[in-house]
Amino acid sequence: MRSWFKGSGAANASKLSLSSSKNASSTQVADPRDVEAADLQDAMDAAARIVNDDIDGAEAQLKARKDSSSFHQLGLGIAIFMRSILGFEKEIMLEASNRLAECESRAWADMKKAQKQAEGGGGWFRGAGTANGQGPAKSSQIYPPGSEYQLVNAEAQLMGAIISVMHESLTEGIKGFYKLRKAFVALDAIMEAESRVLAERKANGVAQGSSSSTSAPKKDTIDEDQKNNESDSDLEFVDAPEDAEKSQAPAVYTGHLKRVNSKSAPGSVLEKEMGDLALEPATTSLPTSRQGSPDSQNRTGSPQRRAVRQTLLDQAGPDSSTFTHPVDIFVHSGANMCFGILLLIISMVPPAFSKLLYIIGFKGDRERGVQMLWQSTKFDNVNGGVAGLMLLGYYNGILAFADILPSDKDVEELADDGEIIGYPKEQCSALLQNMRAQYPESGMWKVEEARNLANAQRVPEAVALLKANKDSKMRQVTALSSFELSTNALFSMDWVTMRDGFLRCIELNDWSHSLYYFFIGAAELELYRDAVHAGDATEAKKHKKAAEEYFRKVPASAGRKKFLARQMPFEVFALRKVQKWEDRAKEYGIDLADAVGISPAEEMTYLWSGSKRMSNDMFEKALAYLSWDRCTASKENVEKMKAIPDEAAIKAVAESVIFSNMGRYDDARDRVKPYLDQDRTLFKGTTRDDYTLPCAHYEMAAVAWKEACDPKCWPADAKEADEYRRKKVTESQEYLDHVKTWESFVLDARIGMRVQTGADSIAWLKKKKNWA
Repeated sequence: MRSWFKGSGAANASKLSLSSSKNASSTQVADPRDVEAADLQDAMDAAARIVNDDIDGAEAQLKARKDSSSFHQLGLGIAIFMRSILGFEKEIMLEASNRLAECESRAWADMKKAQKQAEGGGGWFRGAGTANGQGPAKSSQIYPPGSEYQLVNAEAQLMGAIISVMHESLTEGIKGFYKLRKAFVALDAIMEAESRVLAERKANGVAQGSSSSTSAPKKDTIDEDQKNNESDSDLEFVDAPEDAEKSQAPAVYTGHLKRVNSKSAPGSVLEKEMGDLALEPATTSLPTSRQGSPDSQNRTGSPQRRAVRQTLLDQAGPDSSTFTHPVDIFVHSGANMCFGILLLIISMVPPAFSKLLYIIGFKGDRERGVQMLWQSTKFDNVNGGVAGLMLLGYYNGILAFADILPSDKDVEELADDGEIIGYPKEQCSALLQNMRAQYPESGMWKVEEARNLANAQRVPEAVALLKANKDSKMRQVTALSSFELSTNALFSMDWVTMRDGFLRCIELNDWSHSLYYFFIGAAELELYRDAVHAGDATEAKKHKKAAEEYFRKVPASAGRKKFLARQMPFEVFALRKVQKWEDRAKEYGIDLADAVGISPAEEMTYLWSGSKRMSNDMFEKALAYLSWDRCTASKENVEKMKAIPDEAAIKAVAESVIFSNMGRYDDARDRVKPYLDQDRTLFKGTTRDDYTLPCAHYEMAAVAWKEACDPKCWPADAKEADEYRRKKVTESQEYLDHVKTWESFVLDARIGMRVQTGADSIAWLKKKKNWA
């Protein structure tokens, strides 16, 4: 299978393509199926370079083909898309939009051509083998004619939609959400066709991996969906029905959601039928490196359980041996990758943006999306690589921000076999090891490895690893590595490394210079305060001047980046902070650096969930940096700052999460309790930190959840312990519901993602425990 996509295949692909071109002009016409296979092989071989940090090489190989195919255009689209999302640079995003639009149109035309040829009766898409029905099939035995081009079209739509949503224009953003809906319809049609054919094979007693001829893939469903999709192309903007959120979503592929000895409610009939399709153990589905790693073996005390769950992960979807034809491999791995990303992204839309779901007409499904991405990683091609990159980014990045996640104990006892809930450390470690083996030149794996270390409360090691990380061939990956180094230095309170790292980010990337300057100013402020308390007047003067200079660069460099025509939330946050300090300095008659209250560096640590990554010795150090004694203003002015509600609330929420992670739940609760009934008007205003009040309620939810998951807090009696947990989970949900309905505030999207993840975790535990 791998020979179709990797290694020596490139040379063979070029030879086959050249021979096909020559034959086209001679009396012997090349078999179109061989030409398509060669095009697919060459394009995927080139696209694999993208994941290996060689976008330039990938683009050169893809552009070298004069007779470029839809697959080559897709590869070029993926290349520019990766540049755009890693760098968020406007010019590259515009180029990506144009290139993806061309790919979308070309793939649509090729799909229609393939369908038309198939309808003609003698079309080459119908070929199933040799004349006598024996021998290997030359075309797909699973998907309807043109499915490979339909997937290319859907991938281009999906990538184009993501870029549109990131665009500064609200109009482009809305168009992007319509593209998401169209991509969903197309991907759903592909997966539905697959599930139907595999179910028929099972009913007829045909082995999944067989290449023998079976009933031809039906094209009725895919044609009908394409007619709907085609009609959608004429739509610009229509009003979504008010009850769109309640409308039934299109059926989606659920074949991989097998339930064995299920501890939860039974799934649909389709789930059950598709779940039984794995006729062979999946022990060879993944490279052996995925079955575990030295790191995971050292960290777990139950190797037998680990091996079982890893095997069940392989069995969570159809075995990779089911798909032997290059087109089938491409479509299955690509559709799972794309659909998985789509379902996962939509599932993470925070409550504040829930109305955007009305436009799309469906909801995401985090569990199904994650399962599909894992299924795609079974294949050693660019689709599996992108799926792996997405999974690691989700687990080590997005999920790492969440506080309310299922405990390891609950996952061990309650999760269904093959169900992936929370943060699967062992699977992620094995996946990372496999990705590094496949793409050894990629700098992304070093970044993900550092994230793994940080999530394991080994931040100093993460900093050391990133410092040693060499520059990538891709400037965007180097910038991401520098940003990761800088934030980890923030968490470890290494102010010099933090400052220098963000200065490098400004050189490498133009995502948000104003936020970078704010970070740099915060680092210089801590160096100024350190020098003041150390009695070093020379150093104090130097760092004070630098802090004020960088803080004052924030307004001048803000507003360059927008999201859906709105200024980026963290830029708004930084602008308000600097303006607040400027106003306070003027009111108190002091310098800007002395007008700063609670440590902005520790505040950013809170907003970046840095305390989750801290070790025990770092907790005490962070609490010391949050002390009012760090302020350099006079005692009289510091007392005035203490009386400002939102200033005091910053200290409260930042200390609360530290105490919570230390296991000091009563202290954590006591810090935020006084703010639960505060007058909201005291936190409203152009220079006030309005996020602190909803965050106080969120921290109460997090504390209640941790008490529900910490056996040290439970009563000795089992029944009493269960009731205690139930009450705590209910308490946590009540606080989360309160935050869900909160009015708009500056950082509502960021906090909303934590709230949504928490709500999903609570719903999962209540379902497993039958807590209505």
